[in-house]
Amino acid sequence: MDRIVDIATDGRHLSRERGFLKVSENGTEIGRIALDDITAVISHAHGITWSSSLLGELADRGVPVVLCGTNHAPRSVLMPLNGHHAQGARMRAQWAVKTPLIKQAWKQIIVAKIAMQAAALEAVGEAHAPLVQMARKVTSGDTLNTEAQAARYYWPLMMNEGFRRDRDAPDINALLNYGYTVLRAATARAIVAAGLHPSIGVHHANRSNAFALADDLMEPFRPLVDCTVRGLAARNGEQVDTEAKQTLTRLISLDLPLGDGQTPVSVALCKLATSLGQSFEIGKLNLALPNPPDAVTLAGLGS
Repeated sequence: MDRIVDIATDGRHLSRERGFLKVSENGTEIGRIALDDITAVISHAHGITWSSSLLGELADRGVPVVLCGTNHAPRSVLMPLNGHHAQGARMRAQWAVKTPLIKQAWKQIIVAKIAMQAAALEAVGEAHAPLVQMARKVTSGDTLNTEAQAARYYWPLMMNEGFRRDRDAPDINALLNYGYTVLRAATARAIVAAGLHPSIGVHHANRSNAFALADDLMEPFRPLVDCTVRGLAARNGEQVDTEAKQTLTRLISLDLPLGDGQTPVSVALCKLATSLGQSFEIGKLNLALPNPPDAVTLAGLGS
């Protein structure tokens, strides 16, 4: 069972006890969750204290600990040093991969993202055909910046005509920040578990971004957050409250079409990261990218 633990109340103490993460307040236990069920721990609160044994146990399980700012965007992510039994060889292959393969990988990721955006617009009754056409025009490395063209078309229809994506803005942008933080944490865990280094991106290459590869691989999954935020805002307003957080964290359990079956988002991320690592090693691209869920599922997210 994949679960995101969100710590949003000030002054809590987190510790390990017999295979559980225990949450205490003023010395009194107020809750616990099995460590093996945790996908990520996200903290938004002040005055949180952690036991070193808990952090060690989370690291052993590859569970990221994400510290967020007031805008619900991540400020710091704690990840383990070791991930996969073939980590050394896979990271060497990651460093040495040839540029043409990298460019083709980014093309496939962007095609998958735009296809998911098109499916999302179709599901909410907006015109999606232009995005379908854009997906067909993506070049190797997306040299024509079709991703940005698609975004300019997509956002006004997904949210509203005056919407602008701004990490530092409140309301809907804050909801998006939180949803993307959940997705980024799950992606980072999948990358480490696959033996890859999260700072070595396919496209994102900011020197200060320690999770460039996570930002790359989560791209096709972002429209799932967008649909959920749209539904939440219409039903419950734009505040990042407990209900909104719980709804967004459940996205990692959403089933997506992948291969011949249905796969939860958290598993789909692991398969994508693993397929990328294997592609680096053999020098031939074979990415396990998900297909969009059906329109009814997309339209129902967040509602």
